[in-house]
Amino acid sequence: MSKAQIVGWHHGKFGKSEAPSTEALMAEVVAQALDHAGVGAEAVDGIFVGVMNNGFSKQDFQGALVGMVHEGLATTPATRYENACATGSAALHGAMDFIESGRGRIALVVGAEKMTATPTAEVGDILLGACYRPEESEIDGGFAGVFGGIARTYFQRYGDKSEELAMIAAKNHANGAVNPYAHMQKDFGFDFCNTISDKNPYVAQPLRRTDCSLVSDGAAALVLADEETAAGLARAIGFRARSHQNDVLALSRRDPIAFDGARRAWVKALEDAGVTLDDLDFVETHDCFTIAELIEYEAMGLAEPGQGGRILREGLTQKGGKLPVNPSGGLKAKGHPIGATGVSMHVLAAMQLMGEAGAMQIPGAGMAGVFNMGGAAVANYVSILERVK
Repeated sequence: MSKAQIVGWHHGKFGKSEAPSTEALMAEVVAQALDHAGVGAEAVDGIFVGVMNNGFSKQDFQGALVGMVHEGLATTPATRYENACATGSAALHGAMDFIESGRGRIALVVGAEKMTATPTAEVGDILLGACYRPEESEIDGGFAGVFGGIARTYFQRYGDKSEELAMIAAKNHANGAVNPYAHMQKDFGFDFCNTISDKNPYVAQPLRRTDCSLVSDGAAALVLADEETAAGLARAIGFRARSHQNDVLALSRRDPIAFDGARRAWVKALEDAGVTLDDLDFVETHDCFTIAELIEYEAMGLAEPGQGGRILREGLTQKGGKLPVNPSGGLKAKGHPIGATGVSMHVLAAMQLMGEAGAMQIPGAGMAGVFNMGGAAVANYVSILERVK
């Protein structure tokens, strides 16, 4: 079986875009990704599109939109994927399965979401579609309220970790300040992130505004190829391993702060890759809320349950630390256009591994971990990436 490899990419600017639709956002990345890979549209055997939508737009059937923005792709088979906040990774896995089954040699993966044109209250309700509505739809604060509840449970079990959450926010905003694709390119500092103010109020206690990722528009694209095709192209990023593990949708039926599906995804990916966390040079992880990143330290095995804060206080996840986490600024600073997020995380990891990350660059980065999750750690995807050429 020939493994799928990343051979090209393009990342659009995340933020409040003047682009009126996901179609327009896709137009900003599709041709550029193909150019970066050095392949023509006629060589693409399949298109895999990640857009959650769920009410952001009346236009659905969004897999077909790629053929609208690039006439050379108008008749190429295209499929749209949705898996909550892990929609982009679901599309990526679909493309990899396509190549590794031998059905095609080159695949295009596009992730996009247009969120900022939707009123804030409606955004919160749409995002609750990533929860178990019969039990969780009445939670105050929408999707942020769900993670506010997770944070309260964590605090009740392990003590108040508000300062640690502020440390995560400050770290990621400092990293995002040098990410040209980020929605928020500003270093707020720890004191601002740790202080309740008019500019940083509670959103869903104990989460403050700086603990919550941004509502953003954006798109990103990847080009994948089988090993034989990739060998003739300019660059190739290989998957040492990949894993997808699920957990129960309803929080009432599991320990909401164990993130057991995330833990199993990390265990499987590291085991299949034959490596440990010590072999990784950095991690891009899913910090939709700062409490998520804190618990993910424990799920990936950096710390025992309840000890994630120690990792922060020792500086292990800082850009110059033993295992930098979210050198891109993460969802917290970069933004979180739902369908684009998983694709974006893999693009930014690939940039690092090719030494093309500019001011974000981790010197000598050779192996990366990527963790993207859908819902409250329900759909959990881990990739272990390394440079092939």
